Amino acid sequence: MKTKPIHIIGGGMAGSEAAWQIVQAGVPVVIHEMRPVRKTEAHQTENFAELVCSNSFRSDDFENNAVGLLHEEMRRAGSLIMAAGDRHKVPAGSALAVDRDGFSADVTDKLKSHPLVTIERGEVTGLPPTEWDSTIIATGPLTSPALSKAILELTNEQSLAFFDAIAPIVFRESINMERAWYQSRYDKPGPGGTGKDYINCGFDLKEDYYKFIDALLAAEKTEFKEWEKNTPYFEGCLPIEVMAERGKDTLRFGPMKPVGLTDPHAGRRPWAVVQLRQDNALGTLFNIVGFQTKLKYGEQTRIFRMIPGLENAEFARLGGIHRNTFINSPKLLDAVLRLKAMPRLRFAGQVTGCEGYVESAAVGLMAGRFAAAEALGRQPSTPPATTAMGALLNHITTGANAETFQPMNVNFGLFPPIDEKIQGKERKRAYTSRALADFDNWIKDVKLAA
Repeated sequence: MKTKPIHIIGGGMAGSEAAWQIVQAGVPVVIHEMRPVRKTEAHQTENFAELVCSNSFRSDDFENNAVGLLHEEMRRAGSLIMAAGDRHKVPAGSALAVDRDGFSADVTDKLKSHPLVTIERGEVTGLPPTEWDSTIIATGPLTSPALSKAILELTNEQSLAFFDAIAPIVFRESINMERAWYQSRYDKPGPGGTGKDYINCGFDLKEDYYKFIDALLAAEKTEFKEWEKNTPYFEGCLPIEVMAERGKDTLRFGPMKPVGLTDPHAGRRPWAVVQLRQDNALGTLFNIVGFQTKLKYGEQTRIFRMIPGLENAEFARLGGIHRNTFINSPKLLDAVLRLKAMPRLRFAGQVTGCEGYVESAAVGLMAGRFAAAEALGRQPSTPPATTAMGALLNHITTGANAETFQPMNVNFGLFPPIDEKIQGKERKRAYTSRALADFDNWIKDVKLAA
């Protein structure tokens, strides 16, 4: 018998990865993407896997970092997202960053050209019809209001939400390199890098730094609508001015920390540093790292030009803000991401409460594999909790407290503990070596193709 297609709602990171995993198993998919028929507040194109907040997949160090470990596990599972990321990487110190346009176009082309993929443009305005035997909802943090309402009515839940703020992007040619300099923190080269992968703009005098902070605090901010006012921020993506409100030195110990950097113009470590990361393969655009903001546009231009080296900065994109939503996954989903109230529906990506592009794609990868296994008459197999994927899955299904559930990046705190006698770098490597050994044993026993 011909296998019925699995429907995927949403062509973002999670939906794209889920689709790829499913078709690798020989099962057809239909991807429903509402763009460009219905646009979102943050996307600019109709391509799949469009990166709207940052082009960084964060650390690629799989031996010492949890997200780097997640990268490696995804690569070993044949991830479309990681393969495209590797093909379109740009210098970013020890992080993996990509040319966003090239990356998204690559993912889109791979899916469009696959014979088992059908793409339908248009909004799914309610619960999937009953004839869709298996559906993955991967609508991300910008799930359309109509579908959100249908899901909430089905689950008898209220929407959880938080704000994401977007960092500005500067044209490289407008940066004053007589004040700025190239250097990665501690001169680390990282994947595709040289050790001089960031542009650094240093505040040499603490007085200038505090003037900048005062300007941030006094600037006009975007006003919230009444229904938005009680929405919390996700801690990993706080607006720069919100961090400044927590204390004038907060930024100097956060995104503007000067450690591991030396200003060659002054011959010493500056008081504080603003770093800019390459945003495209051509090196013509640079993202101001950690400077997501809700300042009004005119205020952004005025205040960010107070940064040494950005006196004449021209902005390709100013910062912005959008509202994200996610479901209470530990309460609503089972161990293989099915909705308990309607098991023919699965959820994947940021809508599940995982946070970050890589994490979203990883959950999509797992959802795709689980759905494909069921379509082929097999029992889905979950990755061990000792792996990065398994730890993330455990957190968003059974491991987190449903009463206090909030979005979470992958981190070693989600992993089962190891011997307390192991400390320092050896402790992180103990986590990662155990994870990869367990992941390899799991992946070799999980049949993908029919």
